[in-house]
Amino acid sequence: MGSSPLLILIVLSLSVSSYARLTTTYYAKSCPQFAQIVREAAVNKQTATPTTAAGTLRLFFHDCMVTGCDGSLLVASSATNKAERDADMNINLPGDAFDLITRAKAILELTCPGVVSCSDILAQATRDLIKLVGGPFYEVRLGRKDALFSKATDVDGKLPTQEMTMEQIFALFASRGFSIEELVALIGSHTIGFSHCKEFANRIYNNSLTSDVDPTLNPEFAKGLKKLCANYRTDNSMAAFNDVVTPGTFDNMYYQNLKRGLGLLTIDQKLLIDPKTRPFAERFAANQTDFFQVFSRSIEKLSRLDVKIGNKGEIRHRCDAFNTKQI
Repeated sequence: MGSSPLLILIVLSLSVSSYARLTTTYYAKSCPQFAQIVREAAVNKQTATPTTAAGTLRLFFHDCMVTGCDGSLLVASSATNKAERDADMNINLPGDAFDLITRAKAILELTCPGVVSCSDILAQATRDLIKLVGGPFYEVRLGRKDALFSKATDVDGKLPTQEMTMEQIFALFASRGFSIEELVALIGSHTIGFSHCKEFANRIYNNSLTSDVDPTLNPEFAKGLKKLCANYRTDNSMAAFNDVVTPGTFDNMYYQNLKRGLGLLTIDQKLLIDPKTRPFAERFAANQTDFFQVFSRSIEKLSRLDVKIGNKGEIRHRCDAFNTKQI
């Protein structure tokens, strides 16, 4: 049974209302140094740790897809609450991304105490870092409040996994309002960063009854991955770049790599195999400007998912803890 027109209208009205409260000039009077402080923190952290951009982008995606872009992923677990960041899907999120948000928040609390939300810092820093490593510029609307709750159980089924079929991934993104074209563009985030060996071990070890290695992998690439990940069961730190050609640059090389069998994760190569995603993957491989345009639209859309406004959230004093103790 489909949703009633009235229900659809109410949901749309709530969505538009939240969106209308966000603005690119939100801190113009209350904290005019906001943009500069976040940008400088991002530049300094990226310069010191070049994987920060990818880590922060991943952190942002994981935050927004679960309960919305509300900084709930930034909260640390307590004796009485296992928070989102300790869910199995988030265990390997890089500490450098969390550290960046903590540093920017500390400076902002000295400059504009109690004014800037952690969720806005994360949204702004993500955009700044994408641009810093060669990606597109897009406007960031601000005015989010920080979540009042963070529970590891909320993560279940909200993020794509290597075990999901493409139809399940389509359904997951569709449930958050994304088209297949936008899905393919967002997965293009894999143009930067790395993945741990356990995330793609199924492609290079015992892939099937007839082949040890996934036949869609470039043979030389597979050989190198097997050598790299030989001890991955005992050394959890072993990882490979998602884009082996330009790992530190946000570009469309990720899509070009797929045609050469250089997609690292199962979902990467499936973008070129599945008939629903292949046209978009091929289009983005051929035209970086096109990819940037769709990606910008898609991540800006992601940044507005279920934002908290008014008394639905708070401005945290610290990004890793609620202002009031959770019972």
